Amino acid sequence: MKPFLTAAAIAFAATAATPALAQDTASTVSAGVTAGTLGIGPEVALRVSPLLALRANATFFGISQSVDSDTITYDGDLKLSSVGAMVDVHPFKNGFRLSGGFRVNDNKVELTATPDPAEVLRVGGTPYTAADVGVLTGTVNVDEFVPTLTIGYGGGLTKGLKFGVDAGVLFQGSPRIRNLAASGPLASNSAFQDALAREEQSIEDDVSKYDIYPILQFSLRYGF
Repeated sequence: MKPFLTAAAIAFAATAATPALAQDTASTVSAGVTAGTLGIGPEVALRVSPLLALRANATFFGISQSVDSDTITYDGDLKLSSVGAMVDVHPFKNGFRLSGGFRVNDNKVELTATPDPAEVLRVGGTPYTAADVGVLTGTVNVDEFVPTLTIGYGGGLTKGLKFGVDAGVLFQGSPRIRNLAASGPLASNSAFQDALAREEQSIEDDVSKYDIYPILQFSLRYGF
């Protein structure tokens, strides 16, 4: 709820200031950049009427972070990549907006675990030496076509620079891991493959709570 409250406070403050900044010239098309938890990328908007606007953007970013599952520590490379379209409803005919839309989502986390040679790993609950396992790799994916809901502020109908902020949620579905594999001599062993399947389930259980992804995006656009 904290991102919602933050965006709502900024939106109402900006809404209150809009009349003082108003100009005589009206803007229907704007373009610029957006940055936040979805990544960074270009954004365009079309103000259809004082009540309604359409927006589209594409966002990309990458970051690395450790991921622990049972006794194994993975290096996780989060790769953000998505394209979205939104319908903005401006109930007060100013910058304040309620938005709904969808994203084509290619966000993923690439996992790599490189154990110390003397380490004993528990893969799927079964102990194995690091030499037998080698390097573990896999990819965590989410749903590809996902809905979004946000609340925020997007600037008025005037030309010139427009500041925007949106907070909400992306319903990405429960993350799933695919292609968990090992490079060691046991990679094709049937019993080890069963252990890998249990390890996949363990990782999915650990990340299942991330089925809703928080959105907090800031934008800077120019209205023409």
